[in-house]
Amino acid sequence: MPKKRLLSSSEQIHRGRSSVGRRAAIGGVVLAVLLAVAGLIAYLTRTETDAPAKSAPEPSSSSADSSPPSASKTGSAVAAPPKTSDPIAFAKAATKALWSYDTRSFSQAAHLVGLKRWMAGEDKIADWKSVTEQVPSPVLWSRMHDNHQHAEATVGEGHFPQAFKTALAQDPGAITESYVYAVTVSGKQSIGWKGSGAGAESRSTTLAVQCRSHHDCALVGVLPNVSP
Repeated sequence: MPKKRLLSSSEQIHRGRSSVGRRAAIGGVVLAVLLAVAGLIAYLTRTETDAPAKSAPEPSSSSADSSPPSASKTGSAVAAPPKTSDPIAFAKAATKALWSYDTRSFSQAAHLVGLKRWMAGEDKIADWKSVTEQVPSPVLWSRMHDNHQHAEATVGEGHFPQAFKTALAQDPGAITESYVYAVTVSGKQSIGWKGSGAGAESRSTTLAVQCRSHHDCALVGVLPNVSP
């Protein structure tokens, strides 16, 4: 008789509720700053702007899935980030990477190493903690490994939140301070475990993505609240 599923995907992603107050506070600041565009990421302790402003990239609104191949096809714990300057295309690929895992073949440490490759290189901008909080703890990962738990993601639509688009329209030049875009992505996650599996669960997330001119996009962090 197969073992019972350990935890739902929602419980895995939103574990550690003791920190909900702190994350909610950060989320409130992030969304407020989002309205001003330039400081999208409230966790940024910025004292000066980056190099001189350049023209912002012109992201495509195409819904085509440009996600990288799945980890199982590459032999890595996490698929490599795509080389693209399109914030929406990158955010969709990053969401797929965040919602996919395989405890049967890879350790939690290897999974984190794989996700680290997606991060922006600017320490003052990148919020690695918001990404690690999407990953089960080493103890929970071990239990999931014993149960052969794994997840696959299907990414659907991605778009700039309305608040972001409104603020950007009001002050187009503000984006050049950090080139950080907010992107909301929706899709489904399917979880399987020893001898069984669950149907696809609909999910949504809002990511902060940096796409500087003439550079590939990189992940800045995961916002604690979904922005429509």
